[in-house]
Amino acid sequence: MIPDFEVTILGNTSSIPVHGRHHTAQVVRFGQDFLLLDCGEAMQLQARAFKVKVSKINHIFISHLHGDHYYGLIGLLSSYSLAKRTTPLTIFGPRGLDEIITTNFRYSNTKLPYPLHFVETCDDGLNLLLEDKLYKVYSFPLNHRIPTTGFLIREKQGLRSMIKEKLQESKVPLAAIQTLRSGRDFTDQNGKIYKVKEYTHPLPALRTYAYCSDTIFNPELKQYLKNVDLLYHESTFMDDNAERAATTFHCTAKQAAEVAKVSKVKKLLLGHFSSRYLHLEPLLDEAKSVFPNSILSEEGQSYSI
Repeated sequence: MIPDFEVTILGNTSSIPVHGRHHTAQVVRFGQDFLLLDCGEAMQLQARAFKVKVSKINHIFISHLHGDHYYGLIGLLSSYSLAKRTTPLTIFGPRGLDEIITTNFRYSNTKLPYPLHFVETCDDGLNLLLEDKLYKVYSFPLNHRIPTTGFLIREKQGLRSMIKEKLQESKVPLAAIQTLRSGRDFTDQNGKIYKVKEYTHPLPALRTYAYCSDTIFNPELKQYLKNVDLLYHESTFMDDNAERAATTFHCTAKQAAEVAKVSKVKKLLLGHFSSRYLHLEPLLDEAKSVFPNSILSEEGQSYSI
């Protein structure tokens, strides 16, 4: 059975929460695992509104230390404490985040009832942060005003399904079944060869999701984003504000589309919109002029990968 793999957008605005939009936060669900990517200040309210089970989040990934991407984190950790959470929680984030958390709880005299682990991220290339039996999570460097990383979630190859007709035709040893499901041919003690392609169904294509929070326009990101199924890329401004985007180390919707195009991704999800835009359709139009398979992220919406 193929596990569900989807991302739910909880916040997609940039520095100022306006027009009914909220600071950056999104939850990726892979099967029964829930991963939080960034934690803007309204994350808990949004999660409740859209029935996202925050209690199931065991891994949090913070891209960088600008407030619109992590100011909701202390509140979330405090809520876990008040709810008497005991399940361990791991936070992946840039240097300094652990100090911010520790200082806050020291001065509030907060004693967490659950183990909290911190893993420092580095912006020096593609780095494996987390490996599960179903997926891997990597960080990769973005070019912003402070150390910033994106996150790449790759599905791992699972076990193959056996062809029932083949099992019925002949007695296939249990050891052969186990080996074939793992993707390897099997030779029994009599020299008979059981080939994977003959006894198992082909595996479906492995799925990938990439998250680019804040970054200046950088086509070289294609080395990390090549062929991903769904790319969330910041698209703070329209093209007439390209100079402003460059000055603030952000992107336009058109530039996000250009990154998607050179990276040969399958679909582009636009987000991190500037407060100057009440209506977002013009940003979508600019992106589609370069990369037709572009869509606007919507808060509360889940996108399958």
